[in-house]
Amino acid sequence: MKNQETASASIETISSSSQEPTSFKKGTSFYMSFLAINVTLFLSALDVTIIGTALPTITADLDGADNFVWIGSAYSLSSTAFLPLSALIADIFGRRPTMMICIIFFALGSALAGSAQNMTWLIAARTIQGIGGGGITNLTDILCSDLVPLAERGKYQGFLGAVWSLASVVGPPMGGAIVQKASWRWIFYINLPLTGIAFLIVSFYLRVKTPEGSVLSKLKRIDYIGNAIVISGTALAVTGLTFAGVRFPWNSAQVLAPLIIGLILIVAFIYYESKVAREPTIPWDIINNRTSLASFIMTAVHGIISIIMVYYLPTLFQACFLASPIRSGVDFFPSAFFTAPSAFLGSFAIQVTKKYRPTNVVGWILTVTGCGILSLMRYNSSVAQWVGYQIIAAIGIGILFTSPMFPILAPLPVQRTAAALGFFAFCRSFAQTWGITIGSTILQNELSKRLPGEFISQFPQGADIVFSLIPKIPTLEEPLRTQVREAFASSMSTVWKTMAGIGGAGIICLFFLEEIPMSGFTDENYGLHEKTRDVEERAIEANYRHFLRSDITLSSFSEDVEGIGFPGLHVLHWKVARSKKTLYS
Repeated sequence: MKNQETASASIETISSSSQEPTSFKKGTSFYMSFLAINVTLFLSALDVTIIGTALPTITADLDGADNFVWIGSAYSLSSTAFLPLSALIADIFGRRPTMMICIIFFALGSALAGSAQNMTWLIAARTIQGIGGGGITNLTDILCSDLVPLAERGKYQGFLGAVWSLASVVGPPMGGAIVQKASWRWIFYINLPLTGIAFLIVSFYLRVKTPEGSVLSKLKRIDYIGNAIVISGTALAVTGLTFAGVRFPWNSAQVLAPLIIGLILIVAFIYYESKVAREPTIPWDIINNRTSLASFIMTAVHGIISIIMVYYLPTLFQACFLASPIRSGVDFFPSAFFTAPSAFLGSFAIQVTKKYRPTNVVGWILTVTGCGILSLMRYNSSVAQWVGYQIIAAIGIGILFTSPMFPILAPLPVQRTAAALGFFAFCRSFAQTWGITIGSTILQNELSKRLPGEFISQFPQGADIVFSLIPKIPTLEEPLRTQVREAFASSMSTVWKTMAGIGGAGIICLFFLEEIPMSGFTDENYGLHEKTRDVEERAIEANYRHFLRSDITLSSFSEDVEGIGFPGLHVLHWKVARSKKTLYS
């Protein structure tokens, strides 16, 4: 009896200790899975960053000046609206099948966008593409959290930030080169071989656990009502934002009606999730603490500012410095180059110091300062000036790409990680839609005030002046050409000043962050398959060693381990039988 109790205690101790996720070895499976995550993230990020330098050309080719903003907004609308649902589906059906479905949607949207014959076609294709792209971005963060505990995640999250920034480096000049040397359609067609590579890597190497259960039982768990509310609300709000200030005035019914109804539905979604839903898409407890809530707000503010840089800096270079699409991408290099290492170093600093508040403070100070300095840029600024201006802002924005994630997750149990990261991605994506609209509205209004009336009158009513104007600037006679360039630089200065003011909200949020110890655990339901086998093998080996040191017989030991249903018992029997055949009774 005593021997049996000793064996039981040994097995229970080993089984318990095997649940310590920080002790598992990061082998080939881990690194290949992490490679799969990075490849898919690069695919999604490249599409976001490559489009900026091509917008003027696409708009002119498809004669879509009155609908140009939908090229970006359609993607943002669909990716934002389906982000919470993608996180829920990943929880119910598993990460790997959800990622593969997202890649298929992205590939289909890319093929349709490349073959678009008019703006309506292109906008519909971008909507499909956005569903896949948003899901890919969301799943990369969720998968990283499945593989690495929050306390150890700094350098890995930094790698993801660096991959996104690498796409920012490659995207603008690649987009410019494709537009200038081939056709803008190849901006979308180039995604097809990349999606094929990503799909194969995910299929063969992303070996993570999938929840058990029938498809029917899983379908019953989906929060259909909640997702219908948030998808409808997001679609209406984004539609109102897209029309605002460009196609219709801000105080028009076409803008206010969808915007107000959309925001009311989003509020209704939060209420429904907190009070009604049985298995909510966004559980209330992920936002009912001040640290996580303040960090979600910081994420939204960062989304507004960061998208302004990606969308409107290349545009500024084309308008003010008369840069070609390729050249505008090259001029954007300082932003892209410094964002990548800043994202990595910011996350790594959090891992080393085990504190997230100082890194977020530095990020926000540099971001707000950088926006203020960018407002000094003029049409005749020297290279040293506009390079230096970009670098300061880029370092701050890079740090904040991943830093808010740590205070979001620190107060929450690991079981809430997917839902929290889904809402994290939703906040950033929804805010980026606001950012595109805010930038477009300010530029439109400022250019209308600063440009000569007779020059503006040649543009159709309701057309976006910004992207209709840029192709014409090099052909203008002096002094009108200089007046237009100066007006554009002054209008962008107003945009940057506005961003500095909005960034102040991020600084205010810092005062609400509480420094909470970060978890050393992951959710065992979604880890690597190999991790389970490693735990089992270690436990078998430990129990085998315990048996060799003990004086109990194999039969009594077998009865004990069978009684608690220990995995891999047949392996243990085989190992023991080889060593102690004579102990069989």
